[in-house]
Amino acid sequence: MNPKYERQMKKGVLEMLVLKLLEREEKYGYQLINELSERSGSLFELKEGTLYPILYRLEDEALVISRWSEPKGKEVSRKYYAITEKGRKTIAELNDLWARFSNNVTRIMEDL
Repeated sequence: MNPKYERQMKKGVLEMLVLKLLEREEKYGYQLINELSERSGSLFELKEGTLYPILYRLEDEALVISRWSEPKGKEVSRKYYAITEKGRKTIAELNDLWARFSNNVTRIMEDL
């Protein structure tokens, strides 16, 4: 596969996937990176330099909020991200859009 096309396709879905992973519970960055990798069969191998700008954009748009944990013992403080009500509405809209998008792309690709 051409890496350029793969990067472009991944870039278009990362915000949606991060929101989806936060839908059930708050997570910190490293958890998100690991879960994206595990659940995608390693298709989405993100570096911190890719994930954190996404989280900052989502926070700027009020789709997620963040909080710092209290360190316990030798544990360091971690920044947790949680989806907001606006984020929940947005992920529902994105899910519908993704379904329409992927169905139509598949229809065109199969038609050729």
